[in-house]
Amino acid sequence: MPDIIKPDLVQIETELGINRKAAIIEPVQHPALAYNKVQLHIKRDDLLHPVISGNKWRKLKYILLHALNKGHQHLISMGGAYSNHLHALAYIGHKLNLKTTGLIRGEEPEKDNKTLSDLRRWGMTLEFVSRSRFRELRKYRTFDSEPAKLYNGFWIPEGGANQEALRGVGEILKEIDMEFNTLAIACGTGTTLAGLAKKLPRTHRVLGFSALKGGGFLEKDVKKLLKDKSINNWSINFDYHFGGFAKTTDELTSFINEIQSYNDIPLEPIYNGKMLFGLIDMIKNERFKKGQTIIAIHTGGLQGDRN
Repeated sequence: MPDIIKPDLVQIETELGINRKAAIIEPVQHPALAYNKVQLHIKRDDLLHPVISGNKWRKLKYILLHALNKGHQHLISMGGAYSNHLHALAYIGHKLNLKTTGLIRGEEPEKDNKTLSDLRRWGMTLEFVSRSRFRELRKYRTFDSEPAKLYNGFWIPEGGANQEALRGVGEILKEIDMEFNTLAIACGTGTTLAGLAKKLPRTHRVLGFSALKGGGFLEKDVKKLLKDKSINNWSINFDYHFGGFAKTTDELTSFINEIQSYNDIPLEPIYNGKMLFGLIDMIKNERFKKGQTIIAIHTGGLQGDRN
């Protein structure tokens, strides 16, 4: 670990190369926007870092600080074979000389994809677990729960879904210096949506787009994270999953190519491509009032589209 006597986020971000000033807000161009008199901007959190981009760092920053303050040098978490969360965690471990372990859903493939190759290259120990065991692991949310004891380290739930992550993603609002009506976000675990909803004034809304087929459980998970039934300024749309997680269609691919013909914004079909497709489709169908301003949060994760 670098010479951090008392863990300090500014020093850690400098060590990792996090650049929050790079996460600019820029307008999105598309014919449907002018026609329907709706403004759409995108916050480029994908520019925070080449590897630890978007909400991955936002969710992990205070979790990491908690672990270091408790003197932990071993971070353990879980995810799929294309997990952006584990990808970011492995890189952090590599740069800060921390031991990392990733519990991967499903059988070990005969050949690693590019995500798994990176995890190994950055020193993460990989353990492939059955799908039933993986589902069981989802119930462990605290840093000192059963997996922490089993692997002798600091446990981070899937996607970093805990209260410290909410604090980190909620800070996105401090970097938005323009008026808006709605924030839009792609949803995997619902953690980023919960963090934004918790900090967002009740006069504004945050709209999530599920990347998962059958993702109805996300609403329950978000409510658990919020721990406050009075926070009701959020909703999740389940109509734009395109067949399920990491699934795509020719229609989605065509849309991403169309958006990129108007804008210099890199997209992947797993999260952000689906979210923008959903927004534009809703705008076309007049689901937003004329004159509204929407800010979409680009959550990064572009590495997942390499495989």
